[in-house]
Amino acid sequence: MTLTATIPGFDPSISRRAVVVRGGWDGHQPVEATDRYIPHLQAAGFEVEVFDSPAPYADAERMAATDLIVQCNTMSTIEPDQLKGLIAAVEAGTGFAGWHGGIADSYRNSSDYLHLVGGQFATHPGKAPEDRVGGMEDNYVPYTVEISDLGREHPIMAGIEQFSLVTEQYWVLADSYIDVLATTTQKVRPWDPWHREVTSPAVWTRLWGKGKIFVSTPGHRVDVLEDETVDTIIKRGLLWASR
Repeated sequence: MTLTATIPGFDPSISRRAVVVRGGWDGHQPVEATDRYIPHLQAAGFEVEVFDSPAPYADAERMAATDLIVQCNTMSTIEPDQLKGLIAAVEAGTGFAGWHGGIADSYRNSSDYLHLVGGQFATHPGKAPEDRVGGMEDNYVPYTVEISDLGREHPIMAGIEQFSLVTEQYWVLADSYIDVLATTTQKVRPWDPWHREVTSPAVWTRLWGKGKIFVSTPGHRVDVLEDETVDTIIKRGLLWASR
């Protein structure tokens, strides 16, 4: 089955507005990663604005006119008025979407942000200690993404079967209110301190007020986003989350 980046019912002839917020840790290539998806949004009928901080979240008028927020902002901070504006926008119907640490590890200073998103990066267990060289590649491991029963019925995951990656495998702390479309399981290896396998959400959605939230934990850098399956999930997720 050929994968397409659209979802049923999405009409690209309808004009929409998207705000892209990017920044934080450069290792996630926030500029290059979001630049990859701006043409997709434009082709789907979005007028796109780009910002290098969450400052626009505090602009109530701008947020009210925004149909989708795409965030790629890792290990950053958010001010109280910005977070209040983001939450209010989502509750009023603005979609909120992103991938990897750009949405699941954005603002460690805020428990209210974690409550909005429903899942927080905890760690990405790496290679065996003797195989580590001191770079981010120490955390690149082979793993499988399994599609959930709910995922098999969801337009974001249509036609997608389990797939494998070699990149960071996110261990996520999450609540039961998220709708899990795909999972990944941390194995127990001789050097690990945990004693049984741990399954984490890898792709999830969340309904919040009138808004929709989409998160994909795969997406560490552009090379991962270039994987056809990851790319398709994210492109569909952005459209699904939009107002």
